[in-house]
Amino acid sequence: MVNSNSNSSFKEKLDFRSYKSSKDIEVPERIIDQIIGQEEAVETVIKAAKQRRNVLLIGEPGIGKSMLAKGMAELLPPEELQDILVYPNIEDNNNPLIGAMPIGEGKKVVMNYKVKAKGQEEKKNMSMMIIIGAILVVGFVLQQYLAAIIAAGIVLLIVMQMKPKNTFMVPKLLVNNENNKTAPFVDATGAHAGALLGDVRHDPYQSGGLGTPAHERVEAGMIHRANKGVLYIDEIGTMQMKTQQELLTAMQEKKYSITGQSETSSGAMVRSQAVPCDFVLVASGNLQVLKGMHIALRSRIRGYGYEVFMKDSMPDTPENRDKLVQFVAQEVEKDGRIPHFNREAIAEIIREAKRRSGKKNALTLKLRDLGGLVRAAGDIANGEGVDSVTLAHVINAKKLARTLEQQIADRYIVQRKEYSVSKSDGSKVGMVNGLAIIGDRSGILLPIAAEAAPAQSKEEGKIIATGKLGEIALEAVQNVSALIKKNTGTNISNYDIHIQFLQSYEGVEGDSASVSIATAVISALENVPIDQSLALTGSLSVRGDVLPVGGVTGKIEAAADSGIKTVLIPKSNMDDVMIEERYKNKIKIIPVETLSDVLEHALIGNGKEGIVTKMKKISGIVPKEILSKPQKPLTH
Repeated sequence: MVNSNSNSSFKEKLDFRSYKSSKDIEVPERIIDQIIGQEEAVETVIKAAKQRRNVLLIGEPGIGKSMLAKGMAELLPPEELQDILVYPNIEDNNNPLIGAMPIGEGKKVVMNYKVKAKGQEEKKNMSMMIIIGAILVVGFVLQQYLAAIIAAGIVLLIVMQMKPKNTFMVPKLLVNNENNKTAPFVDATGAHAGALLGDVRHDPYQSGGLGTPAHERVEAGMIHRANKGVLYIDEIGTMQMKTQQELLTAMQEKKYSITGQSETSSGAMVRSQAVPCDFVLVASGNLQVLKGMHIALRSRIRGYGYEVFMKDSMPDTPENRDKLVQFVAQEVEKDGRIPHFNREAIAEIIREAKRRSGKKNALTLKLRDLGGLVRAAGDIANGEGVDSVTLAHVINAKKLARTLEQQIADRYIVQRKEYSVSKSDGSKVGMVNGLAIIGDRSGILLPIAAEAAPAQSKEEGKIIATGKLGEIALEAVQNVSALIKKNTGTNISNYDIHIQFLQSYEGVEGDSASVSIATAVISALENVPIDQSLALTGSLSVRGDVLPVGGVTGKIEAAADSGIKTVLIPKSNMDDVMIEERYKNKIKIIPVETLSDVLEHALIGNGKEGIVTKMKKISGIVPKEILSKPQKPLTH
């Protein structure tokens, strides 16, 4: 019986307000109760387990898809499990027979057959010894010694040739569930056809009575071992289309014959009776995996089960922070080799979950990566020989638990700083310090230079941008040129505007440099310098509003590391700022809403006031309805 309220009732038992360390938090026994932040998915899986429905889980890596599949296996009734035997077929050796029986009975049946076979073998051996003895006695009595020995040898050879046939009648235990207390969970991720669907081993000995009987060469596939349980396949779209088709057949028929998967093998001649494979399929992957998924297989899941799009973050609420406390306790218990975390260390893990979410007022659910940070902090504490993980251990672990991409990006940033063309003091016309994200979360200073030159074309000037720009970045440059024409009142048709993204060897994607581009171009057109101790990021709407972007925390920290004193970010991103304590006194963060706000802070010297006043006047008469629909925040 599946209890859908078990998860919520367990949570009520936990006291998250008075704990001193993760050791005080009770870890639930069932896997389904250990899943964090995926309440809708858990509810769906509980329903699917009760009705034996297939499930397709779609979402980012590390958010709990495999845990859901394992939890589903725990919910299925174990009393329905079966042992499966394969018997020899006297009439057709290449068509072994299949028998299913209650759990634990299969081993008994095989043992009974073996006892009978052993008894027959002993009788045959005894008969052989009596016959050979009689031949030798008669030979010695008649003094025909050589003839007696030859006759005894011939009898021995005949009996030895007949001996293998006696083992034909002993069945093989194909699937043994004797020790299973819960329904089986079989992870078939990346399995080839033979491992998934079953196979028949090749037998090189085909004559002389030395060959292995066909039924003993039959090997169960993962679909058969998952009978009455859960078959889990991650990244199912990468599986060969023919294999997916066979998997669909097994799902529909709930039984599947085993044959040799290699056409050149002797096993291809063998085909067993249909073997039970009444499994529940839990398939998973990201959105891209759907492209490689067999359309009929997905239709089967959708028509006789559920499709679930899992979350990669959850709201930053006290209740959800409590769930992360439980998560830390679970990771410590699962690892078994690291000490528990004190309150300050757990608070830093929660803070890192907020930083990694990349969203306003949210906590990440990419808990596999967060678990890596937990284990790294625990390893550091172990190395020091202490019995508790502290705040300092977690902070040090952040450097140790970086991804390969993060390490490569950080090393690249260090190397680039040695040859940096950006400045963190003084002022310069047409030169601005933009900000970007490289790797997973590393921020980087992105210098942008703009120059206005007389147009070479008699009809109209051009916008020329260089620096390995991606499609979105190129579109952002075009949008900025339209914005400048509309809002500055300056006729730029007589100019060729050159925009260069300096040192952008890895390329530029996204439109989070729109504000920086506009500032550099306006500075170049109006010949008004830009404060070089300032850096900025943000997207622009066609009416000059500064729109939110992703990665503001990493960008601000990169600016501080580069000696920048002030950074401008979209006002709507202020709640996303989660910089570490060591940066708070090194940099000033100013929120901006419009391009005129940006220019007011970024430009210095003569001419600034005139440009800002003109921008505010023109921006004030632009109709608010000009923006047809809001733009989504970008992740660059």
